[in-house]
Parts: sequence; structure tokens; C-alpha cells
Amino acid sequence: MGIHYASAMDQLEYEIKAVAKGYVNTAGVDEAGRGPLAGPVVAAAVIFPAKINIVGLDDSKKLSPKKREELYPQIQAEAIAYGVAIVSREVIDEINILQASRLAMKKAVEQLQPVPDLLLIDGNQKIDSTLDQWAIVKGDSKSLSIAAASVLAKVTRDRIMEDYHKLYPQYEFHRHKGYGTKLHRALIEEHGPCPIHRSTFKGVSEFINQ
Repeated sequence: MGIHYASAMDQLEYEIKAVAKGYVNTAGVDEAGRGPLAGPVVAAAVIFPAKINIVGLDDSKKLSPKKREELYPQIQAEAIAYGVAIVSREVIDEINILQASRLAMKKAVEQLQPVPDLLLIDGNQKIDSTLDQWAIVKGDSKSLSIAAASVLAKVTRDRIMEDYHKLYPQYEFHRHKGYGTKLHRALIEEHGPCPIHRSTFKGVSEFINQ
């Protein structure tokens, strides 16, 4: 596989195993936004061709916002297929964040054409799918396709939160993207929660109906 990347073999360990076992279209799947106190959870799924050249692709958490934005269109252009799914704050509060994350992953996978024959899922939880799945802890650092999914999900979610900043500027969502930073928690305490805050999350729930 022609990937020009410093640790390409490490990043391709699971893709190589998949090919050895006869899988043809392997999709990496990841999410962004499990931890924040506000906004949706976003998941993405990516199928790469056998030969791929995306310089510097890594777990989105290790990349700068500028680098993620640079990689975003490259991933879309190079992928055989990709899907992105958004699950709202309302659904998160209704079914809990773990189930909402799994639902977002499922919806992202369902967008893929061709249908993958193997899913590489970041984390230790498989999703509700009849497709073969490998759950990989810290998979976004071990699989190039999972890393790609993490970037698509993160960039999509960050853009959503920047749009929410325009609606609710008093919370400064463009700065913290809804995560429970000291600043964000102080602004929730000052202004109370807004419609995109996760009402079942500690840091929000105690300020509802005050």
C-alpha cells in the first residue's frame, strides 16, 4: 500500500489483517462529541482504496484544527465511500450518549456504497449491524481508515458548534465546541442552559429549572 506516512505500517495493521482474511471493502468508523455538555454527536465511516496517499493523517485529537480542515477534503476525494451522521442533543438525552454514539455510527455506515464487508470500530463497543466488526480500542491511532473517520466527524461537529455560536453567542461555543471547559461551565452557571445543552449531563442538569 503506497501510503507516505511515518508510521504507515502501524496505521495499516488492521487493514492489512483484513485483506489477509479476504475482506475487500473495510470501513473505519469513529465518532466525535461523546464528552461535551452541548450539541450533537457526529459519526463518520470511511472506505479507502488499497493504495492511498494522504500525508499526515492521524487521530483527529492529535491534529490542529487547521490540519483537520486541510485533510477533510482530501479524505473525501480519496475515499471509495464515506458517510457522516449526526444524532441530536434530544436523542442523546433520550437514549444516553453511548447508545446515541452507536446509533450515529450505524447511520454513517448505512450511507456507504459499496456496502463494506468489515467494520473497524473505534473503541470497545460494536454497533447494531449484521456486518462483520472488529472493535479496536484507540483505533483512531491504529487504523488509517478510523483516523480518517475521526477527522470527518470532528470537522463536521466543530462546524456545527461554530454555527451554534452564532445562535447562542453568550456561550462562546466557537471556543470550546461544547466541551466542559472552565469557561463553558462558568457561562452555563451565569446564563443557564440553552436548547442545545445536554440536560442529562452533570454540569447542565443542576442548572435546569433554577
